[in-house]
Amino acid sequence: MADPDISRRLALWAERVEQALDRALPPADTMPTRLHQAMRYSALGGGKRIRPALVYACGELLGVEPALLDAPAAAIEMIHVYSLVHDDLPAMDDDEYRRGRLTCHRRFDEATAILAGDSLQVLAFATLAGCPAPPARRLEMIELMARASGTAGMAGGQAIDLDAAGRSLTLAELEHMHRLKTGELLKAAVLLPAALVETSSADRARLDRFGAALGLAFQIVDDLLDVTGDPALIGKATGVDEARGKPTYPALVGIEASRRRAADLHAEARAELAPFGSRAGPLLALADFLTARVS
Repeated sequence: MADPDISRRLALWAERVEQALDRALPPADTMPTRLHQAMRYSALGGGKRIRPALVYACGELLGVEPALLDAPAAAIEMIHVYSLVHDDLPAMDDDEYRRGRLTCHRRFDEATAILAGDSLQVLAFATLAGCPAPPARRLEMIELMARASGTAGMAGGQAIDLDAAGRSLTLAELEHMHRLKTGELLKAAVLLPAALVETSSADRARLDRFGAALGLAFQIVDDLLDVTGDPALIGKATGVDEARGKPTYPALVGIEASRRRAADLHAEARAELAPFGSRAGPLLALADFLTARVS
């Protein structure tokens, strides 16, 4: 059972980023209306908001003013949503449902979904540029997000994933793909708040290692949920990775070994936060929540 406090915090963080996204997104009744409606349909009213939650939890650990965290929280969710919109397209995963409802291209059309994803991506960087922080700190966040989203991060991992369909990967290759495809953006969620305040190199390194361990654990848990999860609870179909011949942790090492690897990574992540003491409480609770989904 989830910690009642982290459940409450997740609800508050989700509500806060929902409001930030609503402010940042173009109104649905402004031209081009169909594109703006598709953007809002994809970004609002659903999802676990894990990446924004990491932004808010890490910001609390570092003592960042809450008003400064809304822009990076909304921006990283826009990057995540754009990736989902494009992932769901027929040219990639060809999914019909996301977050418990029709995917963007099924609700609208393929061309509109492509443009919605494109527009969410660029709006994410505009949102970071408009953060009420000094220019140097905004630039650092923009650079961090670009690295995590591009060929050295999420897009690169997606390319490896597409190329690997139907063939075997080694465990090292699989972990590398997961670290890029999922881990880099989750790590960015932890590092964005560190760009907003003076943070020692030692603390940044700890947060970097925490994010890397948690990011890989999170993807292994997602692999497990595709095998063992309930579609009604996770908001999308299960068994699709196996059907598409995609390399996953359970397919390579089995369910129990995958659970053990996720637990080991969870322990590594927790150890990195020990020097922060009680300030790390919300971030630790969030890490516990994310890795307990298949325990």
